[in-house]
Amino acid sequence: MINEKIQNILNEQINKEFFSAYFYLMIAANLEDKGLNGFAHWNRIQAQEEIDHGMIIFNYILNSDGKIILGEIKPPQCDCENVLDVFEHIYRHEKSITSSINDVTILSMDECDLATRTFIEWYINEQVEEEHAVADIVKRIKFANGDKAALLQIDRELSKREYKRHEY
Repeated sequence: MINEKIQNILNEQINKEFFSAYFYLMIAANLEDKGLNGFAHWNRIQAQEEIDHGMIIFNYILNSDGKIILGEIKPPQCDCENVLDVFEHIYRHEKSITSSINDVTILSMDECDLATRTFIEWYINEQVEEEHAVADIVKRIKFANGDKAALLQIDRELSKREYKRHEY
C-alpha cells in the first residue's frame, strides 16, 4: 500500500496536471479568438498531454492500493497582451510544474519509496522536454521581434504538432 504522504502529494500533482489542462485550453481559446489557430492548436495538444499526465498518476495511485482524492480545479488566469507574453507565461507555468515534480521526487527519496521514485523519473524527463519546447517557442517569437509575417510562419509550424498519447 502506498505511503499516505506520497499518496497526498501525488493527489496534489493530479490536480496540478488537470489544472494545466484547463490552463492550456484557456490559452488555446484566447489564441483562437485572435485568429492564431496554430498557436491555439499547440496549446490544445498540450492540454491533452496534461490530462494523460494526470491519468498516469491516477492509475499509479490506484495500482498502489492508494486512494484518489480529487481537489478543486481553480480557473486559470492569463492577462497576456501578446503571443510573447502568453508563451513566457506558459514557460513560468512549466517551471512551476517542474518544481512540483521535484517535490514529489524529494519526498519519495525521504520516505524511501523506491517505487514512486522510479515512477516519477519519467515526469522529470518529461519536464525537461516540456520546458525546452516552450523555451524554443519563446526564443523564436522574440527573434520574430513583432514581425507579423514571421509570427504567422511560427503559427503555421505549430499547427503541425501531432498528439502522441502518453499511456495510462
